[in-house]
Amino acid sequence: MTTPSGLSLKKIYSGKVRDLYEIDDKRMLMVASDRLSAFDVILDEPIPQKGRILTAISNFWFEKLKGLVPNHFTGDRVEDVVSAEELPLVEGRAVVAKRLKPLAVEAIVRGYIVGSGWKEYQSKGTVCGIALPAGLREAAKLAQPIFTPSTKAAVGDHDENISFEQCEAIIGPELAAQVRDTAIALYSAAVEYAATRGIIIADTKFEFGLDEDGTLTLMDEVLTPDSSRFWPADSYREGSNPPSFDKQFVRDWLESTGWNKQPPAPAVPVEVAQKTADKYREALTRLTAE
Repeated sequence: MTTPSGLSLKKIYSGKVRDLYEIDDKRMLMVASDRLSAFDVILDEPIPQKGRILTAISNFWFEKLKGLVPNHFTGDRVEDVVSAEELPLVEGRAVVAKRLKPLAVEAIVRGYIVGSGWKEYQSKGTVCGIALPAGLREAAKLAQPIFTPSTKAAVGDHDENISFEQCEAIIGPELAAQVRDTAIALYSAAVEYAATRGIIIADTKFEFGLDEDGTLTLMDEVLTPDSSRFWPADSYREGSNPPSFDKQFVRDWLESTGWNKQPPAPAVPVEVAQKTADKYREALTRLTAE
């Protein structure tokens, strides 16, 4: 399933993975598709059952972390806002969410040096402008998690890492500090829990919005394989990028093709799509024991 067709609700937004439908002026239906975005390009081939797996993982984390920050849940059930005939189109992959004012930055927290952070560190000794100690190796654990915000690009454009000062300029110093502190607290709590399940969360991305009272609210998705880098603790070795429970598997395949990361992306073989789905499901099973 790529997108649910046949819903009578008005579609108000289609993102890289999620589609939003209007319920009323305060609520919307957020539906996770099976689309996969890699390097900010949506692949033509869906990942089997990905939307359901992402929704289950996000719902798990929203519940576990609700004491740290308000989230986008309204308390309504999907079956309360969708007809019985339409429910099979979205069952297991949709939630009823508050309509919030999204912040124009993404809140990225890194606990390990890897990916684009590792590339920057090798050339400059910094990650998003934050100076780090010399001599770190790839996948090294940082002494403290660091907040490295990025811009929130439109579909088809690339997010860009920005400094904290740039983040302050975009959303204001007070809100920037609140976002930073909240994101690090969420990441730290998640890391502690995931460690009990044999998973290292190397880094993750949170998205926040403001409700009608201006309250900072966690939204979109939380700590999924789409927004995070999950490593199996038993195969972690500093000095190399461990195998992961996330879309890094398909990213690595795409890189191996020599693709220039501009649309269109190469066609993903069935076996690569299925292996990616298996990785996502394993993350769900490990985290939730479901």
